Amino acid sequence: MASRTLGRVTKALLAPALALGATVALASAPASAAVWNSCDQWGNTSLNGYTLYNNIWGSGAGAQCIWANSGTNWGVNANHPNTGGIKSYPNQTKAINKSITSLGSLSSSYNVSVPSSGAYNTSYDIWDTDHDYEIMLWVNKTGAVGPIGTSQGSVSLGGHSWNVFKGTNGANEVFSFIRTSNSSSGTVNILPILKWIKDTKGWMGNETIGDVQFGFEITSSSGGLDFRANSMSITSS
Repeated sequence: MASRTLGRVTKALLAPALALGATVALASAPASAAVWNSCDQWGNTSLNGYTLYNNIWGSGAGAQCIWANSGTNWGVNANHPNTGGIKSYPNQTKAINKSITSLGSLSSSYNVSVPSSGAYNTSYDIWDTDHDYEIMLWVNKTGAVGPIGTSQGSVSLGGHSWNVFKGTNGANEVFSFIRTSNSSSGTVNILPILKWIKDTKGWMGNETIGDVQFGFEITSSSGGLDFRANSMSITSS
């Protein structure tokens, strides 16, 4: 897994321009008309309280286009070469901006369609506002991909069973929860996971949760593969 600094959103502003050029234009949005689409490396828009990002941030990336029917129904066609290293993290983002102890609830439901080939994971990426901590929740994975850090055992939290990893990318701590079996739909109760990290493990304090992102962390998708978020919502109180 590639190192992370300030997250996929700010990474888009800081990373050097990639040699995508005309290559990006080769990917295509779905035939049906979408309310928004973009083949730009950092293409983004706001819909229904969510921000959508094409977010091609890794080196050696190929073509990728994002489309959206709404803030919670979107997808990408990606054609990244069969090489190592994360190429992109197309995602939808919702800003929370509440401390863990002030949250009464934080949960999400997802329904995705993902390819059977390639190398990728479907994941939540949760950041504190200072970008000191990154919490990843992988709901499915395919191909040669793996989390940062070392195994911390297994735990059942938020309605799922996870294998837990703890590490650092040199800029922030990374806590990864890898679902023990692949899932294409479900509901995740995120708040108990954050409280477990804070209270049970003591790995972080009462952080203010900034962005909750959900998307596809793509390493390779040679030939052009479709990734779709059929429906996805993030709710908090």
